[in-house]
Amino acid sequence: MIKKRSCDRPLFYLNEKLYRIFLFSYPGKENKNYIPYLCEDIIEHRPPMEANGNIDLSTACYGEIKQNAYSLAILPWGATEPHNQHLPYLTDCILSHEIALDTAQQVWRSHQIRCMVLPPVFMGSQNPGQRDLPFCIHSRYETQKAILTDIVASLHYQGLCKLVIINGHGGNNFKNMIRDLAVDYPDFLIASTEWFTIVPPNNFFEEKDDHAGELETSVMLHYHPERVNMPLAGTGDSHPFSLPSLNEKIAWIPRNWQRVTTDTGIGDPRKANAEKGKCYVEAVTKKLGQLFIELAQTEDIYEKVLPKGKV
Repeated sequence: MIKKRSCDRPLFYLNEKLYRIFLFSYPGKENKNYIPYLCEDIIEHRPPMEANGNIDLSTACYGEIKQNAYSLAILPWGATEPHNQHLPYLTDCILSHEIALDTAQQVWRSHQIRCMVLPPVFMGSQNPGQRDLPFCIHSRYETQKAILTDIVASLHYQGLCKLVIINGHGGNNFKNMIRDLAVDYPDFLIASTEWFTIVPPNNFFEEKDDHAGELETSVMLHYHPERVNMPLAGTGDSHPFSLPSLNEKIAWIPRNWQRVTTDTGIGDPRKANAEKGKCYVEAVTKKLGQLFIELAQTEDIYEKVLPKGKV
């Protein structure tokens, strides 16, 4: 744990990952004369990368990775939107990226499988009523598909043909995009998952929530407690539809976010803590790691059908 001197927050400042790298390279230079743009009080120090080289493209340099062969590319995908009043706008990007990094490190240590975690995509699909909120960015389906298509085209040209999307935003849906890309790039495999649905949360959290509640807050407290401003947290009260059929999910209609919630959250975050987040993340990354291993080690994802009469 590294304590830093406080400083005035300027318009632009480096994130903690860059700060970790700086301190690892230049120990003892943590004062604000060397790093004038860093202002958080406490930053956790992630251990340096092992023999697999840098697996985080957000901080990697070409000299670190050019000699390595990578089995999978991992694409965290989030959104830019309010998360109640106490979590960052980029919560979905931050958490999907951290979970991707943890999982990539685990599969290297256990199976020497190299994955490259790409920078998170911040363009998410929003509900009516969300885009009205300051700095909430709505990305259309066509925009998201164009981004994904360009990423796939680049990786395919470079010879890396396996991609896992780790979605952190409930409003995103990649299935139709992936179907189209499977037709256009039949030798390119894309798997998509939502990290918050991999493990049922019931055994980890007390409150049922949908957005910026106990689950997301606990996971953010585990990874980045300095980014959680709990005194600002609302209660996350939500208002359902007036039609029973819609509440029973017989049909789907996008929710107008400003009719559903007053603080942009759905679910009470006040029982969140870092230990709950840690336990949940460990369960998620264990299952996600198994997916990475299976995809990396398998060329044919389908069972072989033997001719009749043969065993």
